[in-house]
Amino acid sequence: MDTFLMKPKIDFAFKEIMTDEKARIGFLSAVLKLNPNDIKTTILLNTDLKRLHEDDKQGILDVRILLNDNTEIDIEVQLSKLAVWAERSLFYLAKIYVDQLEPGDSYHKLKKCVSISILDFSLFHDSDSFYSCFHIAEDARHTLFTDKMEFHVLELSKLPEELKEDSSDILLWAKFINAEKKEEFDMIAEKNPYIDSAYQKLQVISQDKQKRMEYEAREKAVRDYNAYRYEAEEIGRKKGWIEGRVKGQAEGRAEGRAEGRAEGRAEGRAEGHAEGLAEGIVAMFSLLMDINTPYVKAIETIASKFDISADMVETYVNNKK
Repeated sequence: MDTFLMKPKIDFAFKEIMTDEKARIGFLSAVLKLNPNDIKTTILLNTDLKRLHEDDKQGILDVRILLNDNTEIDIEVQLSKLAVWAERSLFYLAKIYVDQLEPGDSYHKLKKCVSISILDFSLFHDSDSFYSCFHIAEDARHTLFTDKMEFHVLELSKLPEELKEDSSDILLWAKFINAEKKEEFDMIAEKNPYIDSAYQKLQVISQDKQKRMEYEAREKAVRDYNAYRYEAEEIGRKKGWIEGRVKGQAEGRAEGRAEGRAEGRAEGRAEGHAEGLAEGIVAMFSLLMDINTPYVKAIETIASKFDISADMVETYVNNKK
């Protein structure tokens, strides 16, 4: 028997789980601290693959839900670290808020909008708590300026290893979303009937061949994005290290030769500086070629870094060939 189970924190799987109304009600009541019986209806709005720009290969799949009091909820799952997540969440929630009104409508028609972010990285470094809730409030008195916008953040990287007997519903949901093994799912589902409904849905979609293909394609897109990002960061770090080493080497040679000829051997100092500069330029040129930088761009970059002409850079490079 195939025991494959999708990971709920892959946004495609989470979106599919949220098509189950009982799971939706259970998750929202846990995050929003509501009695599940007070949520009469939830309407799953069209999901959308948001992209930060046109050539964004990953995008972010969100789940939009409308409650019976017309509160609109936007749920997003993000696995890759994004330093501007707070700004991004504010931007999209503000857009949802503004889009409620048509030209000529009264502001009284505006309903509450809530953002729920499920993150697989640490966004806030001043706390070990996995759950945070934010409102727009006065700094000293904490008086709400308005209750029309609300932000909830779950940081999966901060979850405790073990569950306690009195674990909160929101912790159970976070552990379920972060789970990967059948034993974990079984244990958590036993503790909450709404999570049990979500688990049953997860088992069904995991055995659906078409949905499994879509899930694997989405998982691959996330994995590829992370790999490309890591590779780009490594190249950037390597380039920065080489540039710093080259510059330090050139300056060190110049200073060393200057000190060694402090009694007037100016010619030797200049010679030492030129030698160090030549080695630095050639090393930087080799690095730029290794990362497939166009020849002309490489020459211009080096000329700018060392504050010399492009012709001089080419002279140093050609002399070392």
